[in-house]
Amino acid sequence: MSELKDIKLPMHVAIIMDGNGRWARQRNLPRVEGHLVGMESVRDIVTATRSFSIPYLTLYAFSKENWTRPKEEVKRLLEILDIYLEQELPLMMEKDIRFNIIGDLNDFPERIQEKLKDVMKKTGKNKELCLNIALSYSGRKEILHAARGIAEDYKNGRIKKIDERVFSRYLWTKGIPDPDLLIRTSGELRISNFLLWQIAYTEIYVTDILWPDFRKEAYLEALREYSRRDRRFGRVKEA
Repeated sequence: MSELKDIKLPMHVAIIMDGNGRWARQRNLPRVEGHLVGMESVRDIVTATRSFSIPYLTLYAFSKENWTRPKEEVKRLLEILDIYLEQELPLMMEKDIRFNIIGDLNDFPERIQEKLKDVMKKTGKNKELCLNIALSYSGRKEILHAARGIAEDYKNGRIKKIDERVFSRYLWTKGIPDPDLLIRTSGELRISNFLLWQIAYTEIYVTDILWPDFRKEAYLEALREYSRRDRRFGRVKEA
């Protein structure tokens, strides 16, 4: 693919999808319109990731803290999630995309939980792209969840030692490599409680583009910038 010539691609891209509300406000539209157009960006970026043969993509869709938003907005966000699952399942099957959730599924209404589990089951054998959606996700909660699991298993003799590799097996991202590249849209310079353990050595790319406007060309620019980075993982660069 000519647009990817000489680009060193990451194995795993994570994206904080920010700016839906601002996008709508700039156009004097209801916030839900920003979320709806943002869903089109999700499709565009997922499709592009698959075409680039990047094997892992993680999208931060709904944080634990988002439940405190106005009830009407939360209701509409759940409706949009429902629509997304209905509309995108055929694409996932066609493109060999495995759908996975990281976060606390128990926070969702039972009907949504069942639908999420159904899509995960139906796409479970797909192999070309692992699409992780972070829903009701909190990096701190994930670390606490892992710590409790490790403490219980250590107490009961199921594990003998605790190191970084063991700890990673208790995270919601078990079996998924840490992100190579984290993209944040809308220009905000914060991590927002996302993948706190996993991004220790991740390259971070921030763009002022709001999520509903973040499409393939903007994604390519982020990938080009990543390919120019010198990843040293704390090592001293050799002369």
